[in-house]
Amino acid sequence: QVQLVESGGGLVQAGGSLRLSCAASGRTFSSYALAWFRQAPGKEREFVAAISWGGGSTYYTDSVKGRFTISRDNAKNTMYLQMNRLKPEDTAGYYCAAKMGLVPSPPYDAWGQGTQVTVSS
Repeated sequence: QVQLVESGGGLVQAGGSLRLSCAASGRTFSSYALAWFRQAPGKEREFVAAISWGGGSTYYTDSVKGRFTISRDNAKNTMYLQMNRLKPEDTAGYYCAAKMGLVPSPPYDAWGQGTQVTVSS
């Protein structure tokens, strides 16, 4: 089973940018659809973005459309989330998830430990 490690979180001012990475172990990375979720203190985990195993299809929650871009590099076993025009309400722990197969949909097979994103106003 794939193992996932997120990185790239940090503190940024509103309007700034960050790029999150999700590095995966294993030789079957390209067989997994992938997704980003986030969870703010006191709130439920919410879907942010997802990408199919070949990268041909992407999906976003409405609140990040036009600001965030999900991508993957199967040669590097890594997925990315480019976050632009960040808002304080984007503050959360960000988690990557993997699902064996073409389409990213729950339940997911593996989760990372998360990386914290804090956006100051």
